[in-house]
Amino acid sequence: MTERPFVDAVDVDQLPAEVWEPIAIRRAEIDAEIERLSEGPMPTNGRRESLIVHPSSVERGLGLAPGTEVRLSVLRPGESTTVKRHNATEVNFGIRGAGSVEVGSQRFDWTQYDVWNHPSWTSYRHHNDTDELSVRLTYSNAALLERMRVHLIDESPPEPNAAVSVEPVPVTIDAARISPFGTFQVTDAGAHLMPYETLISPEPVDSRPLHWPWRTVQHHLDQLAALGSEYVGRRLYLLYNPRTGKTNGTTPSFFATITIRPPGISDKPHRHVSSAINYYFRGHGYSRVAGRKYDWEAGDLMLSAPGWAIHNHASGDEPVYELTVQDQPLNIAMESLLWQEDLKEPPILLGANTGFATNRVALV
Repeated sequence: MTERPFVDAVDVDQLPAEVWEPIAIRRAEIDAEIERLSEGPMPTNGRRESLIVHPSSVERGLGLAPGTEVRLSVLRPGESTTVKRHNATEVNFGIRGAGSVEVGSQRFDWTQYDVWNHPSWTSYRHHNDTDELSVRLTYSNAALLERMRVHLIDESPPEPNAAVSVEPVPVTIDAARISPFGTFQVTDAGAHLMPYETLISPEPVDSRPLHWPWRTVQHHLDQLAALGSEYVGRRLYLLYNPRTGKTNGTTPSFFATITIRPPGISDKPHRHVSSAINYYFRGHGYSRVAGRKYDWEAGDLMLSAPGWAIHNHASGDEPVYELTVQDQPLNIAMESLLWQEDLKEPPILLGANTGFATNRVALV
């Protein structure tokens, strides 16, 4: 720690934002790492895993985007991981083979291109009960928690599906020590005061594991191709978790969307504070980010939209399917999600203001 705990802040707010370069991890690189992870004896905890790290990422909090950790995990036939829990939340995406997972009180059998979430501080275990490799990508906010020095991991948690018995604690209320009024308004503009008793016991929100099977998602997604070239929006569905409410997430930190791009479709250039990581699992095309063109094809994983970089995506001569993970919900919760859908118009602070509209109603 420095002797003088002050840093001159003159003109600090005028420094330009540091934007990470887009990066594509090619299918051949991913396949080679899958092969490497599948070799050798099984680790003690059963986790054959690698972090996928951007060159600009530094210890602590290694991520593919700032605040977004991405892991590649492999299980050989018959293998299972040990039980684990942590205070990060996760989006999981099966990219090869199949498997099953126990998360809290739920068990999911998944196949290729299925998506599921892991709530925070919930015990989980992965299984490969098939005859081929089981491979998945995991996106989590662990990188952000590592930067904050509060990523907590429990390697000996209760078993998934275990009944947890909590004995009620008798409560004696001392009227002299608490506010009898609860939370109350103190100014006409809406400023309130909240007592400590409410502060340390916020209303709980049910957070459960959810599973989005690719077969079901694809059925609805393919219908969006019929919107035609006149449609000005993006043909996608958010894998929505109602627990996230108005922040529109799959977890409280991230949304996961699956997009279909018919052949020859090019998005309008736009930008947003949230970063976007795309996994392209069918088709090919390119992204133009900050004026530079990046080609991609099925099996590539790409940081395709660093925060606040102008970008757009275009499909080639065949349909494209892609999974996109963005930290939009986190930015909405922080009231930081500036979004510029039309570069000729000023940005809008989404979540605090009315957002954008498409012409879908008119087309239908």
